[in-house]
Amino acid sequence: MSAPGGRTWFGQPRGLTVLFLTQTWELFSYYGMRTLLVYYMTKQLLFAQEKASFVYGAYTAMAYFTPILGGAIADRWLGKRNAVVLGGTIMALGHFVMAFEPLFYLALVTIALGNGLFLPSLPSQIGDLYRADDPRRARAYNVYYVGLNIGGFLAPLVCGTLGELYGWHYGFGAAGIGMCLGLAIYVAGRHDLPPEPPRAPPPPADARQERGDRRRLWRLLLGVGIAATIFRGAYEQIGNTLPLWIDTAVDRGWAGRAIPMTWFQSLNPLLVIAMTPLLLMAWRRRADAGRETSPAIRMAIGALIVAAAYGLLAAVAAVAGESRVGWGWLLAFFALLTLGELYILPTGLGLFARLAPARLGATTVASWFLAVFAGSLLAGVVGTLWSRLDHAGFFLLLAGLAVAAALLLWRLDRPIRALP
Repeated sequence: MSAPGGRTWFGQPRGLTVLFLTQTWELFSYYGMRTLLVYYMTKQLLFAQEKASFVYGAYTAMAYFTPILGGAIADRWLGKRNAVVLGGTIMALGHFVMAFEPLFYLALVTIALGNGLFLPSLPSQIGDLYRADDPRRARAYNVYYVGLNIGGFLAPLVCGTLGELYGWHYGFGAAGIGMCLGLAIYVAGRHDLPPEPPRAPPPPADARQERGDRRRLWRLLLGVGIAATIFRGAYEQIGNTLPLWIDTAVDRGWAGRAIPMTWFQSLNPLLVIAMTPLLLMAWRRRADAGRETSPAIRMAIGALIVAAAYGLLAAVAAVAGESRVGWGWLLAFFALLTLGELYILPTGLGLFARLAPARLGATTVASWFLAVFAGSLLAGVVGTLWSRLDHAGFFLLLAGLAVAAALLLWRLDRPIRALP
């Protein structure tokens, strides 16, 4: 399928830009709230660290569990476009409800429910913008990932600064406004989006070989999902325990002032924006030379790079002891972490979307987010060890989780490449 009307922006279908900008503002709202969540619970609601870590993990887990139901609803009944609009509206409402302390848990539930409809239905439209043989299709998910991280970069600077300096509820309100902007862009650009596929459930397979191939596909996707779950247990600490370490163990002084804690969380998305064009050029040259890396191996490389990032923090924390470390080490950490992230996360999303069976696009993409759900829940459990281990030991544990994910992905490479 080609882009509607054949119109392009910057060499890509115009619909990709609409989806890109919609997701930018949705991620602005999500990361804006996530940036403040642990600080809000520990400083305003006076939750103990262990309770705050568990609530954080449970919330992020539910935000990525509800897409399983939302993807099925979109594929079978609502359609992807209606699911995006309805889900985004519910999410915006939840962000505004966060401004009221007695409704804290209700707000988290509302955001998670809206996210269930929104999250699988937006990226599953990317593949519908291209013909199956279009070479731009493989790189579209990395381009889309940049849009995610523009929102993630702006969120700590805007929502984090408002919440930290002027009041938590101003930051949560800004997140709600961002969600509304994303919805407005999506509705305004609807004519450039791909047409809705049929919403009837797919016909049952009538051949034993086809049923066997389908079961094999789902087993391999399950294996990739388990690896992504393990990886997420380590990766998601950047919004959970890492901010606590930044608060207590990092010297944030610069030019006679203290850098706001939430600003450091903008480093990751900023580096995504800066690194992605360079990586895409490098990968394209490898592909042109006939040396393109397979998706599973690329993901394994990314997990190993993230393991090295946490290994760096373990070494820095061990050497520093009770002293505060310079924030320059955070720059090095985020550079390594982001490089690894770019190898594994957009590649995994693109792999699930590419292998999706006919008329199950949103459901299959939702399966990728099921791994994010399980990984977020694991991250919450792992985060409870923060108060029980010394900092160096905790970061070494995270490095070990990332290595385990890399080994599993390496084992899955050959059977994935054998898929038709």
